[in-house]
Amino acid sequence: MYATINLMRRYGVMYAFMLPGLLYFAIFKYVPMVYITAAFKDFNVLQGLWQSPWVGWHNFQLFFDGVYVKQIIGNTLIISAYKLIFSFPAPIVLALMLNAVTSGGFKRTIQTLTYLPHFLSWVIIYGLLVAFLAPGSGLINQLLNAFHLDRISFLTESGLIRSLIVTTDIWQSIGWGAIIYLASLAGIDPSLYEAAKVDGASRSRQLWHITLPGIRNVIILMLVLRLSAILDVGFDQIFIMLNPLNQEKADVIETWVYRVGMQEGRIGLATAVGLFKSVIGFVLVLGANRIAKKFDGQIW
Repeated sequence: MYATINLMRRYGVMYAFMLPGLLYFAIFKYVPMVYITAAFKDFNVLQGLWQSPWVGWHNFQLFFDGVYVKQIIGNTLIISAYKLIFSFPAPIVLALMLNAVTSGGFKRTIQTLTYLPHFLSWVIIYGLLVAFLAPGSGLINQLLNAFHLDRISFLTESGLIRSLIVTTDIWQSIGWGAIIYLASLAGIDPSLYEAAKVDGASRSRQLWHITLPGIRNVIILMLVLRLSAILDVGFDQIFIMLNPLNQEKADVIETWVYRVGMQEGRIGLATAVGLFKSVIGFVLVLGANRIAKKFDGQIW
């Protein structure tokens, strides 16, 4: 007890700096967890959380017995897999390419150009997509028309929407995601490269035996965090691009929960599906963390 008091006195200023962050998580992350109980109730706004009747697993059963459950979960998993396969390595590749650039001015220019899309909202990005890809007035379709080629409905074609989602996600996040890998690359001891050059190692050998092992911990950590949110495919992006013509291939759990919870007022059902998604993410992060420890014991 006395040791704890002395420790708090000694590091009181540091604890004071931590307090706003702790309050944030307590108020906006932990207190709302009380409303998870709505997943097991027939929630009624007028009756409130505590007066609404219990229905047990009924909300979960409603979801899994639904007509569109396979389509919604399938779209979510497919889009998440595409983003994991294509979007996750993209910042790593960009960081490795920028790390190999020797011209400081060119490197800073490329970094600035790739960072900028991160600060654009998906509403603005969709506006750019309309300007370039709209069936009638889009620049790309005007060029196709000029060459007497058939116009393509990029934004309404269900067969193209997933590719469009993944492509825009890479464009919007690649520069920002590369920051952490560039910081990790900066921490690699330059003497390792000098020793490798003396031994006659090529650039590819240096990349394989020095650069990639040097950022392996960061890659594994980011992969674990990505797997924990594998069912979070980006509500803002999907919602703004979704329309009745591409909904079959783009409707995901998050957009379905929004429609059911906010538009139809079925809060209990929406909460149940959100809880299901969170439990899956929790299980995945535990499994990914266990696998990561086998590769490197320093991870957590």
